[in-house]
Amino acid sequence: MSVAVWPGRSHPLGATWDGQGTNFAIFSENATAVELCLFDPQGNEHKVALPEMTNHVWHGYLPDVGPGQHYGYRVHGPYKPKSGKRFNADKLLLDPYALAISGDMKFSPAIFGFPMDRFADSDRDLEKSTLDDESFVPKGIVVDKKFDWGHDRHPETPWHETIIYEVQVKGFTRKHPELPLELQGPYSGIRLA
Repeated sequence: MSVAVWPGRSHPLGATWDGQGTNFAIFSENATAVELCLFDPQGNEHKVALPEMTNHVWHGYLPDVGPGQHYGYRVHGPYKPKSGKRFNADKLLLDPYALAISGDMKFSPAIFGFPMDRFADSDRDLEKSTLDDESFVPKGIVVDKKFDWGHDRHPETPWHETIIYEVQVKGFTRKHPELPLELQGPYSGIRLA
């Protein structure tokens, strides 16, 4: 699978499809490299290095990637647990900005950042696990956020002419004389009030 990657934009964060391709952007202040991992329908992983970093946001635009694409990240950087840095590219990361995900977290020693056979050791979590967890963790999915508003249009009311009215449904409908008794109080009564 050969994928073209362009610099893209650092915002918005996450996977943003624009109708022709998808921009991927993820924040990491201490990463030294970020790989976007794309998964084909058979589950095979294809890695693409994100080429740009702007203000700690790694980003890239893939012109032929669209809705339905499953993805994750492998983030490279220092592994210094005593300093709070635990980068491990053997672990597939779910995009924290993903709008949809597929799969479930499955228990396996691979999902841990340290070797599971080290539980008895006092420094068990300082050693880096090299097990790949890709088969055991969920993946993000690129989505089409487009919504067909039909003939609806923004009212274009200036803020100085805008009135915002807040209503408490139960209080508004509870004693409404034109509503049947069973619709006085619940949300179903608001549309008839």
